Amino acid sequence: MRFLHTMVRVTDVDQSLDFYCNKLGLKEVRRKDVPAGRYTLIFLAAPGQEDVAEVELTHNWDPEPYGEGRNFGHLAFEVEDIYATCERLLASGVTINRPPRDGYMAFVRSPDNVSVELLQKGGPKAPAEPWASMPNTGKW
Repeated sequence: MRFLHTMVRVTDVDQSLDFYCNKLGLKEVRRKDVPAGRYTLIFLAAPGQEDVAEVELTHNWDPEPYGEGRNFGHLAFEVEDIYATCERLLASGVTINRPPRDGYMAFVRSPDNVSVELLQKGGPKAPAEPWASMPNTGKW
C-alpha cells in the first residue's frame, strides 16, 4: 500500500494556488480538466517530492457552498525551520492561527478554511519571540 493523495475541494483556483504554491511552497505537478464532469483536478507536491502527489485540489465548476468541514481534520507538512516558515507566511498575509509557541507546531488555514499543520523537522526548536507569547487567532 502507498499513500497517494488527500483531496481538498476549493472554490477559487487562483486564490488556492496562491496559498498552496506561492505562500506554502508546494509545486503543481499535474492538472486535469474533466469537462464532462465539470471539474478540474490539480495535484500538488512538496519540493523534492514531485513524483508523489500529496494534495489534490478539486475545483467543481458549478459553485456550491462547502462549509468549513472541520471534521476533515488537517493537512500536515514537515518544515526545515518553523519560525522562518511562519515569518514568511505572516509577511505574505497568511494568519498564523496557532503560532509555534513550542518551537514545533503551528497551524494556518487555506482560503477555503482547510487547516494546515506545520511541524518542525527533527524536533522542537527553542521557544522564541514573537511566537512564544503570540495568542491563537481564529480557528485551527
